[in-house]
Amino acid sequence: MRRILGDIKGDKIIWTVVILLSIFSLLAVYSSTGTLAYKYQQGNTEYYMLKHFVILFLGIFFMYLTHKIKYVYFSPVFQIALWISIPLLLLTLVFGLNLNEAKRVLPLPFNLTFQTSDLAKLTLIMYLARMLTKKQDHIKDFKSAFVPLMIPVILIVFLVLPANFSTAAMIFTTSLVLLFIGRVNMKYILSLVAIGLVALTIFVLIVLQMPEDKQGRLWTWKSRIENFTKDTGDNYQKEQAEIAIANGKIFGKMPGNSTQRNFLPHPYSDFIFAIIVEEYGLVGGAFIVLMYLILLFRAVIIVTKIPQTFGAFLTIGVAFSLVFQAMVNMGVAVGLLPVTGQPLPLVSMGGTSIWFTSLSIGIILSVSKEITKKEQIQLENYHNDARVEADYT
Repeated sequence: MRRILGDIKGDKIIWTVVILLSIFSLLAVYSSTGTLAYKYQQGNTEYYMLKHFVILFLGIFFMYLTHKIKYVYFSPVFQIALWISIPLLLLTLVFGLNLNEAKRVLPLPFNLTFQTSDLAKLTLIMYLARMLTKKQDHIKDFKSAFVPLMIPVILIVFLVLPANFSTAAMIFTTSLVLLFIGRVNMKYILSLVAIGLVALTIFVLIVLQMPEDKQGRLWTWKSRIENFTKDTGDNYQKEQAEIAIANGKIFGKMPGNSTQRNFLPHPYSDFIFAIIVEEYGLVGGAFIVLMYLILLFRAVIIVTKIPQTFGAFLTIGVAFSLVFQAMVNMGVAVGLLPVTGQPLPLVSMGGTSIWFTSLSIGIILSVSKEITKKEQIQLENYHNDARVEADYT
């Protein structure tokens, strides 16, 4: 154990954020899965916490292994994985598990599920970081730079959109942020946004002309947005989340004392932030927000220090994606956004989603490890120079 701890490299603050979020995750999942345990596990309330602990432990182990690998070696592997993710997305649309009228996941052994959009999102960020690095000399060109960058983005967003609008929107937004940071011509980015909005509007208008029983997932999007914007009183999830947050007050009801966990749908995933606020109060909720902001801040620090362009693009893309997803989840819980079904990274109960989050953070740590090596070499050179100067004086 001491050898492993001594072998941990990279940004120590990010490691601290990971450990603190993991502790909160275990406590919140144990507290919020009581109803689930009585429904499916004969009241064995430890079952889901132990299962989550194993998944979380494996996730941190994967993070450790990932951060040991030099980040540049991920590029060729993830390029192959990107093109594997595209047929997997198609396979999910056809044969995926039908949950809430949406096929988002493929079934795996041990009651686990694999959300193929997680793989597509991470590999797409890697692809964009690599291509932006290679094409910096002619990044303003439409044909040789913009088109190759956008083809996989449009393809993946198109395949994710039918079953998971919020994930498709986040992938698209993250891609646009990377393109902006990568100095792609702004008029091309704005044109793409305009074309996307027009295409989405036409698609929605066509589907809305169909009978409600034929609208599929679009009917769910429509009802959620209507409930959110018009406050029709039919948004049960939003109401229960607001009650949980109101009950939390400043310091909360203390761990294990949530009452809304018995009423909120998916209190262990989509609405886990509401349970955290109910049990730990405004202080606990602010602490969780602070953890994600620190993660983003440390990523920005890494970007400013890493000399390689690829490492900078990769770090900011992965960090923005994770923090953006966290803000969307928390925005839904506090009523700022319509219900999306996005988990809180590294906190919500999950399977492969936690592992992909762990891989993402491991990549950031791998980049930060190179900065640590560089600083150590500079420090050693400084001491050597000082020693030589002392010998001559």
